[in-house]
Amino acid sequence: APSAPERMRLFVFAATAAALLAGSVDAFQAPGSFVSPLGLRSSSAQKGPVFGLRTPTSRACNPLQLEMAGPKIIIAGAPASGKGTQCEFIVDKFGVVHISTGDALREQVSKGTELGKLAKEYMDKGGLVPDEVMIGIVESRLAQDDCKEKGWLLDGFPRTGVQAEAMAKAGIEAEKFLLLNVPDDVLIERCVGRRSDPVTGKIYHLTFNPPPEDPEVQARLVHRSDDTEEAMVKRIEQY
Repeated sequence: APSAPERMRLFVFAATAAALLAGSVDAFQAPGSFVSPLGLRSSSAQKGPVFGLRTPTSRACNPLQLEMAGPKIIIAGAPASGKGTQCEFIVDKFGVVHISTGDALREQVSKGTELGKLAKEYMDKGGLVPDEVMIGIVESRLAQDDCKEKGWLLDGFPRTGVQAEAMAKAGIEAEKFLLLNVPDDVLIERCVGRRSDPVTGKIYHLTFNPPPEDPEVQARLVHRSDDTEEAMVKRIEQY
């Protein structure tokens, strides 16, 4: 018969494998979820079918909690490929912290900081902001408690080999990588018609995803200076 430590290792392995094979959200979500070694969900008072271990779903009464760290995800794609939309779905599904380097930079631009002024020069020309600026922003954000507890979704980083190497040196590793592949002509069409709401952060398209008819919303919509066909062609080439 297996020893107590061996039984525990088998139990943890079986529970994890069952959740992953079942495609369960619990394999990625916050601690507190639990499955039995046979992949059967159990109530807080039910005995597990193997080894007689309790398999509660309530964190408060779970003596053998299987702690699952939040997921670490990177999403990549050309400008206007739909990263923002997919990020909304992922955040809603898994509760991770969405980190958009583009949003962070645009915030600096709107505040008129020195960093924002520098970034605007590159953004207006359809260029990429220097690596050292992006690396500092991302590293400081990932070090915050909410990212450690909930996991994170990196949107727009890394974009260069230098950024990827900086991530590796800092010990930042993703578990999942998502790539959105969209034809260039579709990207340009999406980009030119794109409008953003600075208050809610929502992104609309005049044709495919029109904004609300509310006059107040219509009046505050922003057409980014780099959302032109000329700038977009350059951005795609750089991407």
